[in-house]
Formats: sequence, C-alpha cells, structure tokens
Amino acid sequence: MPNLEHALRTLTDRIHAARSDGTALQIRGGGSKSFQGTSHGDVLDTRGLSGVINYEPTELVVTVGVGTPLRELEALLAEKGQYLPFEPPHYAWSGAAQATVGGMVACGLSGPARANAGSVRDYVLGLELINGLGQQLTFGGQVMKNVAGYDVSRLMAGARGTLGLITQVSLKVLPFAPSEATLYFALEQAVALDHLQRWGAEPLPLNASCWVMDDSVKDAAPRPGLYLRLRGAAAAVDAACKRMLAEVPGQRLDNAQTASDWELCRNQQLPFFTAAPEGCVLWRLSVPQTALVLQLPAQPLVEWHGGLRWVWAPLAARSGIEAAARAVGGSASVFMIPGTDSGQARAALISDDRALQTISQRLKSSFDPQGIFNPGLTLHANQSRA
Repeated sequence: MPNLEHALRTLTDRIHAARSDGTALQIRGGGSKSFQGTSHGDVLDTRGLSGVINYEPTELVVTVGVGTPLRELEALLAEKGQYLPFEPPHYAWSGAAQATVGGMVACGLSGPARANAGSVRDYVLGLELINGLGQQLTFGGQVMKNVAGYDVSRLMAGARGTLGLITQVSLKVLPFAPSEATLYFALEQAVALDHLQRWGAEPLPLNASCWVMDDSVKDAAPRPGLYLRLRGAAAAVDAACKRMLAEVPGQRLDNAQTASDWELCRNQQLPFFTAAPEGCVLWRLSVPQTALVLQLPAQPLVEWHGGLRWVWAPLAARSGIEAAARAVGGSASVFMIPGTDSGQARAALISDDRALQTISQRLKSSFDPQGIFNPGLTLHANQSRA
C-alpha cells in the first residue's frame, strides 16, 4: 500500500528529527479524546496511516492502519455481520473530531458491553510501533493464540501514546449475536445493584446495563430506572427475559428504539452526560461489581453491572469521591472538564497514583528514553479496568 508506506516513512523521519533536536511530539489522530487532556509539542498526525491492510472475516481478524476512522472500520465489519464487541466509544466532547483506531487503542476505553465482552486490550492480537529511538518494532501477530514473548501489544492499550507511535494494529472481531433484547425495571439504585449482582452470578446472557435517574420526560420528576441488555442465542435470550420479568416487574423494550439509546450511552450523549451541572466535572469511578451504593455528592449513572459509576461533582469534592472509591477497593479520576483546556484541567486529569506513576516512568525510559512522545500524559488512570 504505497500511501501507507509513504506516510510511515514521513512519520519515521519526523521522529528521528525530533530525537536530534530534542523536540517534543504530540501524537494525534482524529482528536476525539483531546478532552481528556493534551500534551505539548509538535503534532504528529497519524491520519495518513489510514486503510485496511488485511481482513479475514472467516478468521475473525482485521489489521488496519491506526489513522483509519473508527466508523469506517465498524462499517466494514458490519457488512460481514461482525463487530468490535467491546463497543469503543466515539464521544462528542471534542466537537466534530472523528475517532480513529489508533486513538481507540491508545486510550483503551470500552463501552457498555465491557463487563461482559472484555476490554480493548482483550482484542488486540498484535501491533507495529515506532519507539522513541525511531526503531520500527512488531509485537504479537494476527492469530488469537499467540504466546511468543512479552505481551507488549496489549500494554499499548491505555498507554495514551506515551510509549511510542502505533502504526498498525491487528484486532480480533466477533459475529453479531443472533438475538438481542433490552429490559427496563423501575428500581432504586440499591435494589437494582442487588438484582444485578444476583443475575450476574447466574448463567444469563447479560451484555450491558445502565442505571440512571431518567429526567428525559418534560415537566416530570426524575425517575430511577435500570436498563439491561441481553445478547446471545434467541432461545437463551427469550428464556432469560421471561424468567427475569417473572421475578421483577418490568418490560421488554423495542429493539429499534433501544439501539439508539445504547449508542447514546456508549458515546456519552445521554441527557445525564450532556446536561452538565454548573461548576461540576465528570468523575469516573471504577469499582468492584459487588460494591453497594456509594456516598457521592449526586446521583450517579451506573454501568458495567455496578462496576462503573459516573457522577457530576465539583473538583473540590475530590477527596470525598476518591475516598468512597478506595473504601470498596476501587479508584476514581476526573474524566472530563466541560468547556476548558486549561492547565488546571490537564493537571486534574493526571492520576496521582504513585504506583502507576512509577510504572509509567520505567516503561517510558525503556520505550522512549528521551521523552519525546506525549510529554505530560501518563498511562490511563483506570487502565486495568478501562
């Protein structure tokens, strides 16, 4: 692919030049994740590395350049009845920016199905990257059972471009589930979490969940609701729906309607996310699924069968929010600060986890000894549960 080869040579030359003159480089694709903080330095645009390098639908493997728009990859997979099971979010916090495959891997963030399907790193089979010495390295491969050497390819999921420039990636994909259903239950948070923990321990085809205070009805008081998505064989989904609705009063919703709702949840475009309270930032709490209701400044949106909690609260509430997460064995971090790209925002978005910082520094010194890639950023604060 001549265009890819030319773009690769150009980027490699720029990295060598940056090493020579000590210039910092800010790796950037479509810019859809820039709301999470940006580094300083000259922009190293990856969008020239766009295109499908190899796709074997029968082998459930696709290899693409990292500048490939995520929507284009998803459209290609859909033509063959396949998809990315971890449902990578596209987001809309950064305006008209377009998500790319490279940003998806570098940020390592997954959508509503994460608790059931796994995370981004679980589907990365291999990748190629250029390290801080300008060396082109290959890790992993294009097969699902690849155990040769260290699993560096998955390490790059959530590294946020701090360890090197990913140039292409091989991903495992899966066929669409034969059947899908969404159930709705009008439950308070504590009761919803109790049912989620019980159902999660049973052989039910649970795929995604979302508990939220729904205020979408005009002139009506917000009402608590649990939305639960099931995917799998038609018989298994139907049987699970009948059983769960017999246990707890609720209703089965129309798939045509709920598909767009889950898409909004995935991309953080539900009313909960778009109606940011004055003076508040969006907090992300990653906790065990068995955690009960947390003492938080406001009602959260709960995903991943209780494992992920989102809440709007002021930066000043940091100590209380982090303490609530730590008390149940989890962690909390600022995910997004509305309408600002200030130094305060960048500082808040960097984890103060000492262990994570130490690991980041050691990895950085190995892959990028001169520190030219994305200075100011660290590995994702919630990388292990992203």
